[in-house]
Amino acid sequence: MKDPQIIIQDPWLAPYKNVIKHRMQIFEDKRNQILQNNLANLYDFANGHHSFGCFAESEFIVFREWLPNAKQVFLIGDFSQWQTKVEFAFKSIENGVWELRVGSSIIHHQDIYKLKVFWDGGEGERIPAWTRRVVQDNTTHIFSAQVWLPKNEFKWKHQLKTTHAAPIIYEAHIGMSGEEEKVSSFIDFKNSILPRIHKLGYNTIQLMAIQEHPYYGSFGYHVSSLFAVSSRFGTPEELKELIDEAHLLGIRVIMDVVHSHAVKNETEGLGRYDGTRYQFFHDGPRGEHPAWDSYCYNYSKNEVIHFLLSNLKFWLEEYHFDGFRFDGVTSMLYFDHGLGRDFTNYSYYFDGGQDEDALVYLMLANQLIAEVNPFALSIAEEMSGYPGIATKVADGGIGFNYRLAMGIPDFWIKTLKEKEDESWDLGKIYHELTSKRAEEKVISYAESHDQALVGDKTIAFRLMDKDMYFHMLIDDTNLIIDRGITLHKMIRLITLTTGGGGYLNFMGNEFGHPEWVDFPREGNGWSYKYATRQWSLVDREDLKYQFLNEFDKAMIHLALKNDLLNVFPFYLQKINEPDKIIAYSRSNLVFVFNFHATKSYTDYGIPVAEGRYKYILGSDELRFGGFGRIDETQNYHSLLISDKNKDQQIKLYLPSRTVTVLEKLPIPSVYDKLQKVLKKK
Repeated sequence: MKDPQIIIQDPWLAPYKNVIKHRMQIFEDKRNQILQNNLANLYDFANGHHSFGCFAESEFIVFREWLPNAKQVFLIGDFSQWQTKVEFAFKSIENGVWELRVGSSIIHHQDIYKLKVFWDGGEGERIPAWTRRVVQDNTTHIFSAQVWLPKNEFKWKHQLKTTHAAPIIYEAHIGMSGEEEKVSSFIDFKNSILPRIHKLGYNTIQLMAIQEHPYYGSFGYHVSSLFAVSSRFGTPEELKELIDEAHLLGIRVIMDVVHSHAVKNETEGLGRYDGTRYQFFHDGPRGEHPAWDSYCYNYSKNEVIHFLLSNLKFWLEEYHFDGFRFDGVTSMLYFDHGLGRDFTNYSYYFDGGQDEDALVYLMLANQLIAEVNPFALSIAEEMSGYPGIATKVADGGIGFNYRLAMGIPDFWIKTLKEKEDESWDLGKIYHELTSKRAEEKVISYAESHDQALVGDKTIAFRLMDKDMYFHMLIDDTNLIIDRGITLHKMIRLITLTTGGGGYLNFMGNEFGHPEWVDFPREGNGWSYKYATRQWSLVDREDLKYQFLNEFDKAMIHLALKNDLLNVFPFYLQKINEPDKIIAYSRSNLVFVFNFHATKSYTDYGIPVAEGRYKYILGSDELRFGGFGRIDETQNYHSLLISDKNKDQQIKLYLPSRTVTVLEKLPIPSVYDKLQKVLKKK
């Protein structure tokens, strides 16, 4: 095997080329092994959702599950008075698969059911692993599976146009997306929130908590039923309506998929599903996540690979999702889940502490996604910086399209917590925002849901804190609010425009949503007050939240119009630490930031390419809550400052704590000049 491309691009990986080649080989071996039964590709392999679960077949309702350790399996429900009856006994087929066929006159759409599983030495009620619908009883709060076979199949109306546009992602949680103190629905989101996202210009929505999870406050990361849409938000058809409407608006919809671990619950989830811990998960300590109180999948088992790959194809096929953000990838990669490592040198990535089975599974998953939909997004929530995580499998990587740049929000929060404004290191800021592996693309973001959770603070709340409660009226002057609003705009714009391939924002943060996210729990009296979004704040014309919202919309449209996040490389034009000035160019745009708290500069020289420039955007505009200190109609001509090197610069007025964006104008052609002369005549 020749050296993979990833090693050619990064010679520092050369000492570990045998490890990388070995991983590539075991990937090929595993792929060949699971395709040995005359299967052409992973697309043909990942079809478990077509044969497992509950589905209609002729005049029967068929139930089929994999329970290799079971001795007897029964279907129980109202139809059996919740008793084990012989007419509802499953038959063992082969390889641990159990099947039951019931007349369609006996089992009906929306019937509630469970499995009663018997094994040597025990028994238990179980929700089927492949079920597509789970509901919770309003009185007993018990979860059960539900037959979901509606008479009329959902008709998709809109197909998303294929696109190579960089993902500008709006991260959203359906349940907390409304302002009412309740669990909002897919329909609520479609009618009220989707139009807001479209107006702002985001081209991708990332939906959290779609897979069923028993505890609402887990943010959807303790999954129990991988194939079931969380019923607390509505029906499967209502989710499809939402996605269909988003596609009409040209918006991609991706989902958080949790294949890194699973909730321990036995009656709701896969814990001891057939009486054993080791059916889906590792047995012993390796099967328990020490930090998340959850079980870890055994990716070496072909049955588990089949289950998880089928799950990915199911969401792409059945719901027309446009890709995934894989949760907890770092935890999957290492036997110690990456806990306690600082990853300061390459040896930490190749020291034998890596879970090759998990790496191979992720390679298979990314290859499958590309086979199902070549335009689908695959994003890794990966914080260790694992080399090759967002590199093609054929080049020696793991195959994700993007990696979340998780260090950026941590850096911003650390900066805001620990440094005074005058101590900000602009060189370090630029390095943190632009640092990535040459071969990979990343999703940059200033903050996500992690920073919005109770116990932490969003950037807006950290900047303005309690003053947001008293001084956000437009006619109220407050220095803390003034500082907070302008730095909020500057932080988000510099993060977006230095992005390495994509950008993400969490729902509501675009307008500086105050307070935190706190789901109903015993500690807050099971209140929904903070598991909401206060849209009325941004809709009120007498409050300053509208300014942040308008700036967010303007910067998103600027990035889209110029396809900024797909333009590489970009160039640092100037950093002056004492003056707190940083300027860089990307595409035909120049971004000039003055982070100084008090100093404004007149005729400040910024190196540029020769040409004419016009003002197109600035944080100091009145419509963004600024002070209107810049002439927005002014054009700028570069000036020669060095005959020897032909260096050019433009002279700018740079008010304190502002960013100014200029666009380089095209050089007029001879024809254009002639037309101008003729018009004058």
